[in-house]
Amino acid sequence: MINRGILNPQILALLARVRHTNALVIADRGFPFWPGIETVDVSVVDDLPTVLQLIKAVRANHNFTQAYMAKEFLSPNHNFKTMHQKFRVALRGVPTKFEPHVAFKQRVPHAIGLIRTGDTTQYANTILISG
Repeated sequence: MINRGILNPQILALLARVRHTNALVIADRGFPFWPGIETVDVSVVDDLPTVLQLIKAVRANHNFTQAYMAKEFLSPNHNFKTMHQKFRVALRGVPTKFEPHVAFKQRVPHAIGLIRTGDTTQYANTILISG
């Protein structure tokens, strides 16, 4: 029986298939369904769990070398600087590129899988590239 780290068997199975240069999407509650991409939905209620919590959990035992987020996330109309700082801390050591939301979504079909959270943070969706 697993006692530490990620306990969800679907997330563990998905992470086991994320290999070198593969992408993993961690998305908010409103992210659209993508046919053909394995989706593990762990949303419970608003903000449980959050994208930040999932990033921290998957980074504990997985090496990611690149992250992508929508540049709209950085807009003060959507999120405060305190939220930007929380993501910087969670992604510390992982170069993060911000691109238009439309360009971000064009990366999604190439991902190995998607984990959907209950996060309500606007544009918090993150694509992590395995090293």
